[in-house]
Amino acid sequence: MKKNLAEFIGTFWLVLGGVGSALLASAFPETGIGLLGVSLAFGLTVVTIAYSLGHISGAHLNPAVTIGLWMGGRISASQILPYVISQVLGAIAAAGVLYIIMTGNGTAIGDFGANGYGEHSIGHYNMTAAIVTEFVMTFMFLLIILGATDAKAPAGFAGLTIGLALTLIHLISIPVTQTSVNPARSISQAIFVGDWALAQLWLFILVPIAGASMAGIVYKYLKSE
Repeated sequence: MKKNLAEFIGTFWLVLGGVGSALLASAFPETGIGLLGVSLAFGLTVVTIAYSLGHISGAHLNPAVTIGLWMGGRISASQILPYVISQVLGAIAAAGVLYIIMTGNGTAIGDFGANGYGEHSIGHYNMTAAIVTEFVMTFMFLLIILGATDAKAPAGFAGLTIGLALTLIHLISIPVTQTSVNPARSISQAIFVGDWALAQLWLFILVPIAGASMAGIVYKYLKSE
């Protein structure tokens, strides 16, 4: 129960801090933090939770990460469903908080930071580009997570390494899909937007999981004798 609560809180913080920075601060007149600031915000949420709650649950904060770690032999299958449910609920709770804040000055939620492709991509990238982007970014993210948390990796640097990796991933892929690599983060925003966001949600659930799973398989091979 404590591990599940830690995952709920951690994913809540990731969506609140990452998506919240995009919605509330990225384009704020004259002082907006822009793409660089949003990317850094996502990375900071991971760093802060990794060092505060990571010792409790492992700070997965992401269904794709949980499944990728299972594929890599790091966790048991019995952990997957409780973790994924906790992550999705935490993300939805954060989206609810953001909805209340964002509409507090009469602002419409717009795309609400939902992930999308085609006309719903910031750079109008098509579905193929979105699939390739989400697969490769999640693959690399999991490979970095598995390597940074390996028993042979330098101790104490995993949280920072993983947070910086997520920052870099956002710097690359925000213009393409607004960066998912995390089904929970995509589900939470799509629920509030509805319509096109729900119609395109399949990509941001299936592709990150596929990329993470492949990374688990590859890292397991790299570690084999």
